[in-house]
Order: sequence, then structure tokens, then C-alpha cells
Amino acid sequence: MLWKTFRWAFAVTALGLAAGVLYDGWTALGIVAILSVLEISLSFDNAVINAGILKKMNAFWQKIFLTVGIVIAVFGMRLVFPVVIVAVSARLSPWSAVHLALTDKDRYQELVTDAHPSIAAFGGMFLLMIFLDFVFEDREIKWLGWLERPLARLGSVDMLSVCIALIVLLVSAVTFGAHAHQHGGTHADKAETVLLAGVAGLITYMVVGGLSEFFEQRLEDEEEREQEAEEKARRAGRRDAPVKLAGKAAFFMFLYLEVLDASFSFDGVIGAFAITNDIVLMALGLGIGAMYVRSLTVYLVRQGTLDDYVYLEHGAHYAIGALSLILLVTIQYQINEVVTGLVGVVLIGASFWSSVRRNRALRTAA
Repeated sequence: MLWKTFRWAFAVTALGLAAGVLYDGWTALGIVAILSVLEISLSFDNAVINAGILKKMNAFWQKIFLTVGIVIAVFGMRLVFPVVIVAVSARLSPWSAVHLALTDKDRYQELVTDAHPSIAAFGGMFLLMIFLDFVFEDREIKWLGWLERPLARLGSVDMLSVCIALIVLLVSAVTFGAHAHQHGGTHADKAETVLLAGVAGLITYMVVGGLSEFFEQRLEDEEEREQEAEEKARRAGRRDAPVKLAGKAAFFMFLYLEVLDASFSFDGVIGAFAITNDIVLMALGLGIGAMYVRSLTVYLVRQGTLDDYVYLEHGAHYAIGALSLILLVTIQYQINEVVTGLVGVVLIGASFWSSVRRNRALRTAA
């Protein structure tokens, strides 16, 4: 199972490292390897969240996620996205941005860094909405009951997550503008851009998530009938496979996964500039990392890990909440990527250990 799931990730690793050596010698191999580890550590929570969504989809769409999806993830977010950032922020054509990336790496990095506030606002708002919608929902299984019970009660207030997200964005934009103005920075006039980027992130979440829910809702009657059939089969001693999303519902869920992956990759792309400003090495390293994240997602689904370790999804969502706040803070303050990665690992590790303890307690009680 392990080899079958990760074989493409292993193959891409070998090709990526070899390409790095051919491109710029053994030093490049080290940089590519470091970037791969950076991407995996920053995106582990992404794999857990993706697995929670992917397990609802049928085998065809899971395959699409691993093929078409990985092309979008690697080439779209890890190669094209940094170029688009520079093209838009510097008002250059895409070809000019690519030429700049290959010939004037310092200027290229400067332009990407200049665009970071808008990127952080968009990604931070998208991820914050995921976290808020999770904690405001009343769930049967609760990890941190003392916190999740009152939050679930608050969740009965309509549009509360949207209101809180907009307040956080407004505070971030105003603080950013005031801070830049006080220090005479060049970003003083970009508070409005940050605000617009954050609203765009919020709208993207609501549109993609809303379309997914709309088509999922349309399948409810069919799913209920299937569940009744499953119940009858269970009574007869058979165990049928659960209903999987297909058609339009799965398509919009796939789009949601891609936007989610894009939001998670912001910190990896920006963090990569702390290691190298070479776009080729960046694409190779982050691309390898993205392959492992995708393969890990499928592995979690096929192994049923989220069903066995019930708090993992909670830990991943808390990691998302932390990452969203970190992204918003990085609009005006620099935070080391090691801190960002460790926060996610610690929260997911804690939720995994809590799941293990729960399973032990249930076995003892039985």
C-alpha cells in the first residue's frame, strides 16, 4: 500500500533531484531537498484536511485529484503563481516576468516580497473562514470540549464566521496602513489593496464552498435512500461501501480542494524565498513536496486514518486557524517559517496522541 501510494512521489523526487544537479550542480540538489522538506512540513495539515474532503469523493475524482490536481498544484501554484505575482505587482507581461526571474533574481524576489501583503490577506482570509466554520459547527465528537462546546453554541448566530473574519481583516488592513505610514514605508498606500485581497479571499471561499454545498445538498435524498439500503444490508449481514460524491458535486468539491491547496501553498512559496530566489530550484523543491502531500492525502483516505484517529481533523483545523493568523500577522511582521511549520506539527501531533489515548480508553472500557 505504501509503495503503491507514494511511487509517483518517489519517482518525482528522483527526477527533481537529478534535474537540480544538472541545472546548478550539487549545491542545487541540497537546496531542492531543503525546499521539499519545507513544503511537506508546512503542508502536513493540508493533507489531513484534504483527506477529510477526498474520502467523500468517488474513485474517479480521487484519481483526478492525483493527476490533473497535481499538475495544477505543481505547475500552477509553485511555478506560475510566483511569476503571476511579479507580473501583476510590477505591471509586466508574463514573459517579461519569466525573463526577470531568470536574469535578475534579486529584483524578482523584491517584487514578490512587495506583493506579499496582498497574498497573505487573500490566503489568510480563506483559511480563517475554514477554521471558523469548523469550530462554530456543533459536532458529535469534540477534542477540546471546554472550548468547542461554547463555540458551537455561538455558531447558531447567522453569518457569525463572516462577521468575525471581516473584523479581523479590517483590523489587519488598518493596522498595516497605520504601521507603514508611521515608519514612512512604501506600503502606506496599500492598506486598501490588502482589504480588497482579503475580501476576494472571503468571496472565493463562499462561492466555491457554497457551490459544493449546493450540489451536495441535491444528493441528500439519494444518499438517504442509499443509507436505508445500507442499513437493510447491514441487518442482513452485508456491509456495502458508503455513497461517494460524483458529477457536479464532486467537481465543485475538487475546485474547493484546489483553492484550499493554493491557500496552503502561499506560506511555502513565500517561505521558499528565504532559501533561494531561483525560480527553477523553487519549482523543483516545492513540486516534490507537493507530490508527497498529495500522496499522503490519498494514503490517509485509503487507510481510513481519519476514522481511526478521530481528533486528527480537529488538530488540522486548529493548525489552519493558527496558519491563517500567522499569514495575517506577516502582512507587516516577519515570522520564521520554522515557527509556522512547528505550530502545525505540534497541533496535529497533540490531536493524534489524544486520538490514541481515546482509542485505548475505549478498548479498556470494552
